[in-house]
Amino acid sequence: MNEGIYCREAEYDAGSFGRGNDEKVVSPFGEKRVTVTAMGIAENSKGLVLAVASGVFIGASFILKKKGLKQAATHGTRAGIGGYSYLLQPFWWAGMVTMFIGEVANFVAYIYAPALLVTPLGALSIIVSAVLAHFLLKEKLQQMGILGCVFCIVGSVLIVIHAPQEHALNSVQEIWDLATQPLFLVYVTVTVSVILALILHFEPRYGQKNMLVYLGICSLMGSLTVMSTKAIGIAIKLTLEGISQITYPQTWFFLTVAVICIITQLNYLNKALDTFNTAIVSPLHYVMFTTLTIIASVIMFKDWSGQSASSIASEICGFIIVLSGTILLHATREREQSNMRGSLTWYIGEDLVKDIEDERLNLIIHGSDYGE
Repeated sequence: MNEGIYCREAEYDAGSFGRGNDEKVVSPFGEKRVTVTAMGIAENSKGLVLAVASGVFIGASFILKKKGLKQAATHGTRAGIGGYSYLLQPFWWAGMVTMFIGEVANFVAYIYAPALLVTPLGALSIIVSAVLAHFLLKEKLQQMGILGCVFCIVGSVLIVIHAPQEHALNSVQEIWDLATQPLFLVYVTVTVSVILALILHFEPRYGQKNMLVYLGICSLMGSLTVMSTKAIGIAIKLTLEGISQITYPQTWFFLTVAVICIITQLNYLNKALDTFNTAIVSPLHYVMFTTLTIIASVIMFKDWSGQSASSIASEICGFIIVLSGTILLHATREREQSNMRGSLTWYIGEDLVKDIEDERLNLIIHGSDYGE
């Protein structure tokens, strides 16, 4: 902490929205007392707005890029067979710009709000893309897809209402202290050990047979990516506020970890998408990545510290509802693909292949459609 600029003396509960705890801020201009609860709500509100905006931009980017790809296919070689005519399409570039804006908004959201709030809201991009595809691309949103959207919205509202406040962090050294606490070091040790075991032992033997190998690496790396990215974001925010964090070696350590994790994560996610059914890879990756990220955040940043049992239970319920909605949305997409193929094949492993006829799949998953 830069004591020459200011310091904070406070004791407060991270998840207490109802209590007006005071925080004394000591600066060269004197002392003043501010309400930690009000500060926390304001920070969470910024993070919430940014997370929602991120979901809207990223969801819209998928539709814009797909529209550009469709237009490119009518004027040149399709991207799927090696064509690059999409580079001449304004819609494709608009999609790239909106995706960039969405990713930046998501990055900044982690600075102001806990991962417990920001990460599950990533499901909003799926809702936006599904709704826009229904109206702009004429890809009909089925009843189960609509139900999935409702689940995602209800779960997100529960999480937002009961989300903990963001801790006030005043230097990268404070983040380093959180990262080196014994319990989080245990999490990091276990995570790195499992990643190494998956890469060195399981991938050569089972990587092409079981998607959990690739997705396990992606998700574990992803949880470390979010923690280090959040640290970098806070360091940038403090530096822009005049409290330089560039000279701290911890800042560069977090940056190095983030780069390594992102590269590794993308590498194995691409392998999973290239090897297995995307309609299964996407929801499973979302479930694993979001779960591990929340666990890492709860351990490192103590997101649940000071929260009541009912608030924590509500957040967990909201999270489960969001996951259920995400799976329903992807199940709807898989059904549409199976209607074109005549049957659905789920590749979970080389020795576990299930061919399900359309009629049977509809009775099991989409039975409600038959009542019409």
